[in-house]
Amino acid sequence: MPPAAPRGKDRSRDRDEAGRARNARPRDGLGRPLERGDTGEPTLPDGVVLAPADALDTAQQMLDAGRPFHAHEVLEASWKAAPPTERDLWQGLAQLAVGLTHARRGNASGAAALLLRGAERVGRYVTDPQSHTDLHGIDADGLVARATALAGQIEATGLGGLTQDQLTLRLRASQDS
Repeated sequence: MPPAAPRGKDRSRDRDEAGRARNARPRDGLGRPLERGDTGEPTLPDGVVLAPADALDTAQQMLDAGRPFHAHEVLEASWKAAPPTERDLWQGLAQLAVGLTHARRGNASGAAALLLRGAERVGRYVTDPQSHTDLHGIDADGLVARATALAGQIEATGLGGLTQDQLTLRLRASQDS
């Protein structure tokens, strides 16, 4: 008789070369898994890390197109590859994208929580700008203000009536869109 699979491990899950669980199923624009064989939204391949400017451009394009989950994937890759002095910044940006994902999926409490959590991390780069001189053009002040205001609006009135424009954040102060 073969040994039992470890508890809590689903052996039928997709795994990468290192054995880590990966979901290879295609995903829709909000990151929800589709059936195998369906055509999903294009994604950044696992392990690809873009230069900061390219990551910000790509993430902004995805946010503008209403694909915050996919923007989160790009920002998360940058967070994991960032130097220690920038990890909170990139993690905060990824959390903001997840907050927008929750909002677009109809999860008001998750949206508000992640927007506030992301704003708090990004805000660390506003309060102590001398220790973080290169923000890659990221509008930390504007992001914190907008994400905090959006979270407050969601907490006060819910998600009803919010437009796509209201559920999109600008990552940099000046962008050619």
